[in-house]
Amino acid sequence: MSLLTSTCSVVCLLPQAHSNKFRLAVLEALVFHPFWCLGAQRKGMVIAMKSSAKEHLNDLSKRYPALMCCAAEVEAAAQQMIACYQNGGKLLVCGNGGSASDSLHIVGELMKGFVLARKLDENMQKRLREACPEMAEYCIENLQGALPAISLVSEAGLTTAYANDQAPDLAFAQQVLGQAKPGDVLLAISTSGNSANVLYAIGIARALHVKTIGLTGHTGGKMASLCDVCIKVPGAETFKIQEYHLPVYHALCMCVEEEFFGE
Repeated sequence: MSLLTSTCSVVCLLPQAHSNKFRLAVLEALVFHPFWCLGAQRKGMVIAMKSSAKEHLNDLSKRYPALMCCAAEVEAAAQQMIACYQNGGKLLVCGNGGSASDSLHIVGELMKGFVLARKLDENMQKRLREACPEMAEYCIENLQGALPAISLVSEAGLTTAYANDQAPDLAFAQQVLGQAKPGDVLLAISTSGNSANVLYAIGIARALHVKTIGLTGHTGGKMASLCDVCIKVPGAETFKIQEYHLPVYHALCMCVEEEFFGE
């Protein structure tokens, strides 16, 4: 069903008591501001991705056969991230220790070019030349397209103040409460799946209607039942789990980058 057809169907369902003027206003709002409709249509639906983007996920399984066990979940996570960015959302990432470093790593791959150059589009180049002509060419040459992402481990001032004044295990949750909006995605990393501060962040995300992706070990821990998608890599020891986490999130970042910046 096309967007226009489905939009007209919505208008037709309005009670007869509404005037034609009101119906026309609703139709105009839905046609010219279609993201509300798209969000409703996509609810529970699989997002089609470019074949070139999906190839990065296929390559992950080829290079790491042990990760075949979570291939479906990796693809589902990629679809969530793509849907998020298609609708103007952002990714929030959190974790502890080595997983905190992974959080920073993921943001670094998304907010600038990873394997693609991500040249600014013509519209942005034009706007730069109009807004700041003296610096435009330097910016156009060096700036890259970004996929909005925030690491919740970066805010040392906020997290230490909150830990001192309130509750240390709610520091991530506090940031989710302040930063996240419906349509965003939280990528929560915990090798055990039981990190309390990460679980609290997931809980707040759920309350805000923010989609959640868990990245953990083979048991999944408590995270497995809380996340919309839970990627459970093989391995029981922390360092082995972390060794699998890196190729998984690299594949996710490459897949999403290809979807939005590939040919």
